[in-house]
Amino acid sequence: MSRHALITGGGTGIGAAIAKQLHSEGHKVSLVGRRLEPLTALAEKMGSSCQGITGDVTDRESVKQAFSEATTNFGPVEILINCAGIAPTAPFHRIEFEDWQKTLDVNLNGVFHCTQIALSNMKAAGWGRIVTIASTASLKGFAYVSGYCASKHAALGLTRALALETAQQGITVNAVCPGYVDTDIVRESIQGIMAKTGRSETEALQHFTQSNPQGRLIETTEVATSVSWLCSDGAASVTGQAIAIDGGSTA
Repeated sequence: MSRHALITGGGTGIGAAIAKQLHSEGHKVSLVGRRLEPLTALAEKMGSSCQGITGDVTDRESVKQAFSEATTNFGPVEILINCAGIAPTAPFHRIEFEDWQKTLDVNLNGVFHCTQIALSNMKAAGWGRIVTIASTASLKGFAYVSGYCASKHAALGLTRALALETAQQGITVNAVCPGYVDTDIVRESIQGIMAKTGRSETEALQHFTQSNPQGRLIETTEVATSVSWLCSDGAASVTGQAIAIDGGSTA
C-alpha cells in the first residue's frame, strides 16, 4: 500500500538511500533539508512521486511550512524518518556552548519538532511509522563526540517514551542505530586523517572499521532495508526498539 514518507536530511547519504528504498516500494517521498539542490536532484531521478522541500529542522516554523507543503502535494505524512543530524568533534573541555547547543538543536530538537507535527495526523488516521536514525552513539559513549552522544542518547529516550504513549494507536516509534556508514562524510574524514597524519587510506579507514567485529563500514542500503521493514505492516508489533546495525560492536 502506497504511503507518504517524509525524510529529513534526505538528499544525501543514509537519508537518500532510505528515500530510494521506500520509493522503490511504491511510497510517495518528501525529502526535506536545508539545501534544495541535492533534494531536487534526487527527486528528479526518482520521478513525480518524489519531491524536494527546503526546511530547517531546528526552526519550528520552517518545519511547519515544510510539512504543509509536503501535505498539500502528497497528502498527510504517514511515515516520518528523522535522519537530519550533525556530529562535530572536539574534546569536551574545548566545546563551545554554541556548538553544544547546535548539536542538540539538530539531533534532538529537530526530532521533537518533526515528530510532534507529524503525530497529529497519524493519530487521526490510526496508523503511523516514526523511525529516528540514532547511531550506536545512542547506545554507548564515544570519546570526542560528547555532544553527539548526549543528543543521540536523548533521541533514543524520546523514542522509547513515545512508543509507550502511542502503543494502542496504530503507531510505532523506533530507532535505527548504525555504526560507521560508508557515506561522503566518512570518506571525507578518511581523507582528513590521511592529510593530517600521513597515514595511508587503508590505515585511515581502519580508524572507522576497527570497532566493527566484521571489520568493515556499514552500507547505506543496509540501513535503508532495516528502516523499510520497520515501516511495514509486518513490523506492527515492533515499537520502542533500538535496532543496532553495527556488525556486532554493541552485542
